[in-house]
Amino acid sequence: MKILTTLLDIATTFLRVLEAEGRILKREVMNVGWALAFVGVASLLVLAAAGFFLTGIYQYLAAQMSPAAASLLVSLLAFVLALTFAGIAKWRVK
Repeated sequence: MKILTTLLDIATTFLRVLEAEGRILKREVMNVGWALAFVGVASLLVLAAAGFFLTGIYQYLAAQMSPAAASLLVSLLAFVLALTFAGIAKWRVK
């Protein structure tokens, strides 16, 4: 009878620890989820800011030269920036 009581106490303690760890896991998963959501929103805002920045450069250059030349220069700038960031990303992954 004493062995059965000891086994039940061990099982009860194990289930309490498992329940506590489950609550901690749930809280951490929620924290990671919120962090990913905020990173997603921040990424969209950075893309919008980059678009407005390039549009501003285009409008400034279009006032100084022909719109076609301004468009080519801004697209060249965007292409160079994209290649630079891709190169940095490839270098960081190595």
